[in-house]
Amino acid sequence: MFVCGRCGTELTAPVTRVALPVRAHQSYGHAMLPALMEPGTYAVDPEPRGGPWRLWDEVGEEAAAALGVFAPVHSLPSGPPGAVAVAPGDTRATVFIPGRCDGYCMGLDGRDGPNLACEGCGRAVATRMDDCSIWQAVWLDPTAVRRIQGPAPRAADWTTLLAGERGTPPVEQPGHWSPQWEAAAGAALAHLLAASAGEPVALPAGLLTDMFGRALTPLLPPGRPTRTLSLAGPGRPDPDGAEIAAVPVHPRTGEPWRPPGAPATVPLPVDVWLGLAFPEDRSLLPVTGGLPRDVRRDDPLPSHPNWVFRPDRQVFLRTLARLPEVHRPWLREVYDRLRDEAELF
Repeated sequence: MFVCGRCGTELTAPVTRVALPVRAHQSYGHAMLPALMEPGTYAVDPEPRGGPWRLWDEVGEEAAAALGVFAPVHSLPSGPPGAVAVAPGDTRATVFIPGRCDGYCMGLDGRDGPNLACEGCGRAVATRMDDCSIWQAVWLDPTAVRRIQGPAPRAADWTTLLAGERGTPPVEQPGHWSPQWEAAAGAALAHLLAASAGEPVALPAGLLTDMFGRALTPLLPPGRPTRTLSLAGPGRPDPDGAEIAAVPVHPRTGEPWRPPGAPATVPLPVDVWLGLAFPEDRSLLPVTGGLPRDVRRDDPLPSHPNWVFRPDRQVFLRTLARLPEVHRPWLREVYDRLRDEAELF
């Protein structure tokens, strides 16, 4: 758990560390989003977080590269690295700080800095963010809290892990593409573009083409594909002959699954990967009242999206700027062109 660094007051319930979700920096739509973190978990953002913000020209290319940013962005935060994200329901003994609870629309967006104080001593310890478009989370200030080490969790192997995980459906009711899928596709598209080496890529039929095809085609030269993307992972056939493999990322360690043959990998959150690799069958229930006894139908009816799939633009550009491959001239040219376009896909 995490406690106040000054007085030792317990600020969270017991939590287990997991990988930082790819949607942590996503801004989505104009509605209330659920919690970023699952109950009982926490994640650490290795990058600096919070103001003051410095413009790219002020930071400079060399200093930005030391922070893991390899292509120009508008600005970079200069706050401390290592902010800890927890679900709002896992916080304890915190109170709001008067005058620091502004937001854009429906809640708090952290614009005034830390807005939660330790109930024990009054020290500012965290920032709650729950405005529209923001995944709800409490971000603990790494300079104001300390971790109380608990028993190390047992690392689950892939077989055990996948037995207890569930895939996130790609389409939500009433016909909206899942924001988790859009964020995952934005990050994965950046990795796929880098793995392509600037050559056309053949995509397998199905959801992978829905996710990447419309966005990837204009980013690569026309012509016959010279590389192939395959879905790979535990419980799937080996990607024989595929130069690029879309693989799951371990939700605790953040490490991608390594396929045999060492193809280039495109990481996907495990819940999205499961939705691609093992889509769940809809339940089939007998129909009563008017249809023959042996007739069955889908229940519930399948969800159909009401617009084409678009990888998240913000997540795509953020991820691409943090890949060392963006130094390659062809990829840097793509990045510079896309950064100034209002619509990418």
